[in-house]
Amino acid sequence: MNQKKEPLLQMEDISISFGGLKALNEVSLEVYPEEIMAIIGPNGAGKTTLLNIINGFYKPDEGRILFEGKDRTRMHPDHVAALGIARTFQNIALFRGMSVLDNIMMGRHLHMNAGFFSQGFFWGLGQKEEIKHREAVEWVIDWLEIENIRKSPAGMLPYGLQKRVELGRALAAEPKLLLLDEPTAGMNLEEKEDIARFILDANEELDYTIALIEHDMGVVMDICDRIVVLDFGNKIAEGPPDEIKANPKVIKAYLGEAED
Repeated sequence: MNQKKEPLLQMEDISISFGGLKALNEVSLEVYPEEIMAIIGPNGAGKTTLLNIINGFYKPDEGRILFEGKDRTRMHPDHVAALGIARTFQNIALFRGMSVLDNIMMGRHLHMNAGFFSQGFFWGLGQKEEIKHREAVEWVIDWLEIENIRKSPAGMLPYGLQKRVELGRALAAEPKLLLLDEPTAGMNLEEKEDIARFILDANEELDYTIALIEHDMGVVMDICDRIVVLDFGNKIAEGPPDEIKANPKVIKAYLGEAED
């Protein structure tokens, strides 16, 4: 991680309300190229809302978002995806009846340029694209060590493997920024260790920039370069893991202890 570089993503004074509830209050943060940044906080802190704003699902009431230095505050989710931002979800969003390979192939959709006619009849450019994208997907399957389930229906897989397939679909998009919403939620210890290793390897070996929401503080402290802490829609702390772990405001937010 190199903060001498310009931020890949900047969020400036982002606020949003739902009815009378202010979900985020003038939150600012940056995500730098090739880092793993965690967004943490108690339930209801505004973490997923923040990801939904980055992803274009929500539009902020105030503030602006810059991606690669350009304002993209009002873009729709499909435009955000085309810019190079991919996401996984807290609740698995796979096509349960489709094979693992076909689910991951969906991540290649934005890279497909052949027209409907050539794709539908597997002619010309469509055939060449199919081969190229299939090779990219097979590489992801090999990298995630799921060759033996590549033809299995995704809905028939154990929960931990389904989460790995969802990560594979996001990686297949070759994003500039990978957003992960609770990537280890609901997993046992072995599954958490596996997915944490793949996230770390995606960053260190493949140079992916990653922003994630995660409740497991062991995972966060082990793999993240920097942490942003939210509480009731406000950013209360930001820094490397060692600083965050010792921050009195963070301890209070999580444990309810009085500040010194």
